[in-house]
Amino acid sequence: FFQSLVLVSRLPYVNLFQSLLQLIAPEYFDKLEPCLEAVCNEIDQWPPPVPGQTLNLPVMGVVIQVRIPSRVDKPGSSPVKQFNQENLLPAPLVLPSIHELDLFRCFQPVLIHVQMLWELMLLGEPVVVMAPSPTVSSEMVLALTSCLAPLRFCCDYRPYFTIHDSEFKEYTTRTQAPPNIVVGVTNPFFIKTLQHWPHVLRIGELRMSGDLPKQVKVKKLAKLKTLDTKPGKSSGIYTSYKTFLHKDKTLIKRLLKGIQRKRPSEVQSALLRRHLLELTQSFIIPLEHYIASLMPLQRAITPWKNPPQIRPFRQEDFMKTLEHAGPQLTCVLKGDWLGLYRRFFKSPNFDGWYRQRHKEMTQKLEALHLEAICEANIVAWMKDKSEVEIVDLVLKLREKLVRARCQHLPVKEETLQRVALYIETIIGSLPEDLQAVLHHH
Repeated sequence: FFQSLVLVSRLPYVNLFQSLLQLIAPEYFDKLEPCLEAVCNEIDQWPPPVPGQTLNLPVMGVVIQVRIPSRVDKPGSSPVKQFNQENLLPAPLVLPSIHELDLFRCFQPVLIHVQMLWELMLLGEPVVVMAPSPTVSSEMVLALTSCLAPLRFCCDYRPYFTIHDSEFKEYTTRTQAPPNIVVGVTNPFFIKTLQHWPHVLRIGELRMSGDLPKQVKVKKLAKLKTLDTKPGKSSGIYTSYKTFLHKDKTLIKRLLKGIQRKRPSEVQSALLRRHLLELTQSFIIPLEHYIASLMPLQRAITPWKNPPQIRPFRQEDFMKTLEHAGPQLTCVLKGDWLGLYRRFFKSPNFDGWYRQRHKEMTQKLEALHLEAICEANIVAWMKDKSEVEIVDLVLKLREKLVRARCQHLPVKEETLQRVALYIETIIGSLPEDLQAVLHHH
């Protein structure tokens, strides 16, 4: 007899929802529907999740206190410090973060290989996580996919994958390479069916947190075949992947010292997260610098011509910039950074990052173009233009205005109002029959 309580939400607040389920589930299995009805009524009363605000969320006689993260938060700083003190109740249940997992606890069994795992995630490599339970499997997959922040992980991931999943056949076939995906599983059957995957991360039963993690060896994939099928033995990484960067021994030493000194897990997590953040930033800053250099100069944007194009991203040109502006300026780690970039260019994460940046730059160009139009002298421009050209301008400006509003372009409201006024002025200067047609449009 198997029962589950499932919470469905479009908000990615994993930590909050896990804590919520731990409160509700035992009561629900005891008291069933009436309990659920009471809980839903309480949740209905919760205030909306406004970024940057600290909320008190009452449920089942407990108050959960959380702070909704905001875009302006300093990445890598402790969320606890960002709580504002004014509406704190005496002793609510305070969650240090609503979306981030306890990264240190997740990675503890394989701490020594954090760097390798970061590289595998950066490159969007296919990884299988074999874990003793769905909870451990899900947490590990979510921890892995979050370790690239602030870079977005653009590949697919399945925190808990079973043999009943519709993609089961596709993932276990040996005729094609595995897709760019991180899959979490618990069924020992997968040890056999996923042997052809290039990277397998095995997480054993979690021991008491006082234990020092053993030096988990990287094992050759061939060893996977001899694995005992009982999940929950030791942790290990099965792969033939060679890291591009050298290990950061100082980080590992600091974290191990933290375990010996019984340092709180959230402090260890903050250390680990800051390290991964700095690593990602060192990698991404040169890319950000290069892509910014592809933006046309502001003086090239003139009111009566279409805005100039963003120059194409040339990988070789980017590689040349690394000599004097590469990650070695911000990161002490040595290794084959160039090789890492070359591999990264083939990954969905590069594609996702590039598309997002290109879209933002295109919108910025549109915004600058609208501002240039506002500064221009329309009346002088219209002097020697034919009606056809003037009508054409009206239609183009209208289209720009609609696009700016629909796409929420970064343009001041007064700029948009001035463009709307321009359109009216131009239409007013035309013969009445044309005015009527344009107003009708």
